[in-house]
Amino acid sequence: MYQEYFMRRAVEISRQALDLPGTEPFGCVIVRDGAIVGEGLNHSRAHFDPTSHGEVEAIRDACRRLECVDLTGCELYTSCEPCAMCVATMEVAGISKLYYAASMEQAGAAFASLTASERHPIDVDAVRAAAGARIEDRAMPSQQAMDADAVAILDSWVKARKSATASGG
Repeated sequence: MYQEYFMRRAVEISRQALDLPGTEPFGCVIVRDGAIVGEGLNHSRAHFDPTSHGEVEAIRDACRRLECVDLTGCELYTSCEPCAMCVATMEVAGISKLYYAASMEQAGAAFASLTASERHPIDVDAVRAAAGARIEDRAMPSQQAMDADAVAILDSWVKARKSATASGG
């Protein structure tokens, strides 16, 4: 159930970017059972990390705090509609509900006058297309190599997990 308090907190986190070098105005909170369990602010430039979006940072924070990788039942409140990378991260983490303030179009309009060096440029439509496409249909060239070696490690890892489970470990 939407609660204004949590959205206000996400927007307030985004406001930190007005004074904090290396950040961009995208803030987020993760909520479980009516309590904030994770917070994040976009630190892409500060951390030299293009994945350091507010949503990803909040998910990382929540997972560390809760000592888990499954955020099923959690709600995500963010100051701006998430990009495809953030949506994929939300899906992987199991976020159950999304609330956002500014739309992607509103953010784009606000950033329209900035040069690429003044912001982290993202071609939202290209990211959406690539994220949803099968690997052979993506624009980025790719080539498979050493799959037998990688699959052998995957199989060994699964076998070890089954063995540990069977022995009660």
